[in-house]
Amino acid sequence: MNLRFPAPKAGALATRQRSESIGVYALELESVKGYYETMIKLKQKAETVYSILDELLPPDIQFLEQRDPFRFMISVILSAQTTDRIVNIVTEPLFERFPTVEALASAPLEEVEEIIFPTGFYRMKAKNITSCAQALVGKEIPSTMEELIKLPGVGRKTANCVIGDIYGKPAIIVDTHFGRVVRRLGLVDTKDPEKIEKQISRLLDKEKHYRFSMTVNMFGRTVCHAKKPGCEECPLRSICPSSDAFLKASSKG
Repeated sequence: MNLRFPAPKAGALATRQRSESIGVYALELESVKGYYETMIKLKQKAETVYSILDELLPPDIQFLEQRDPFRFMISVILSAQTTDRIVNIVTEPLFERFPTVEALASAPLEEVEEIIFPTGFYRMKAKNITSCAQALVGKEIPSTMEELIKLPGVGRKTANCVIGDIYGKPAIIVDTHFGRVVRRLGLVDTKDPEKIEKQISRLLDKEKHYRFSMTVNMFGRTVCHAKKPGCEECPLRSICPSSDAFLKASSKG
């Protein structure tokens, strides 16, 4: 048996299509409205975090002792997967032995490896810092992300450190401490460093980027610890969606 259904009339079909289009448009509008409302709330929270930490923490925050631009950049490369305390210890003998770009560029790899051994991944780091030095002989340290990440051993974190610290330009520096704090505060929804950088950069004016990076980083080191955050005395507790869970866990422990 062949069943045949009458085709909808042109007018009825057009009316249905218009209704469907209006419905989709309404949903899109609602989605856009929700996005902007969320962004406004996140921007307000980011501004609040900035203001509180800016007032509480020192005006000049530096974790690495080497202030010469080249030595600073090498220090940041060495800081991957280790502590700044270890980096500050090993860079002293490293730059005593190889004080200039040219000296490090021609340094015996085995000798560099021996000096920086405590930082971990010392073979890869020795190769990176000597190759980086070789690339910079007779040149200035680049001031842009595009040029910096072309250097051996330089990723976005190191590049942003150079851009913010050396050149005083806007920079969001995402390390372990920074990423942990902004996730707990609900300012970002990802663990990917580059995505965190981009999401945070949209929430604050550019002139606040570097200061925000340094204060949040210090806050992560001193209060918002990885395993046992100090939620009881945290000045951000009232705006942190993670605090209740940590406080409950600590009361049970």
